[in-house]
Amino acid sequence: MARSNEPTVIKKYANRRLYNTGTSMYVTLENLAAMVKGNEDFVVQDAKTGEDITHSVLTQIIFEQENKGGQTLMPITFLRQLIRFYGDQMQMVVPAYLEQSMAAFQREQESFRATSANPLQMMETQVRRNTEMFREAMAVFNPFMANALGTAAEAVKGAAPKPTAPPAPTQDDLTAMRDQLAEMQRRLEALDSKKG
Repeated sequence: MARSNEPTVIKKYANRRLYNTGTSMYVTLENLAAMVKGNEDFVVQDAKTGEDITHSVLTQIIFEQENKGGQTLMPITFLRQLIRFYGDQMQMVVPAYLEQSMAAFQREQESFRATSANPLQMMETQVRRNTEMFREAMAVFNPFMANALGTAAEAVKGAAPKPTAPPAPTQDDLTAMRDQLAEMQRRLEALDSKKG
């Protein structure tokens, strides 16, 4: 265990051995997995360069856990979707969304254990919450996408999606759009004049 509020430092050597500086012992990925399950905070550093390689080591632990017979947590569909996000414009939203989803799931898990609720009902509730969180995150980047996700969330709830007409643009909206178009035109003309 860590002796203070600071995370335990694990050093990874060139021979791939891991050294726990808190206990002065060599450890394995299994030991690190146990530390994670015990809520012990640690960072993994390259012994030679001091570079923080915690992310890659945690990913390696997940890879090993997924390869143990019958212990897969990540369905193939999820893995494919995750791979599709790499390099996508939504890539920067995904980590925060996944963190929030896992935190919410953990809270639900505690509630589930306390009440022995129906697991299917718990999953449906979690899907609704996740969809709502993702819709809120999307609203920051694209309000039209958020509206579409809101309609999908209603379908998940079992309610027939309500057809919603987009709000009629007001005079202020039209003026703002004209101003934005004029500004874009000015920028394009400036770029053309620089090229010429």
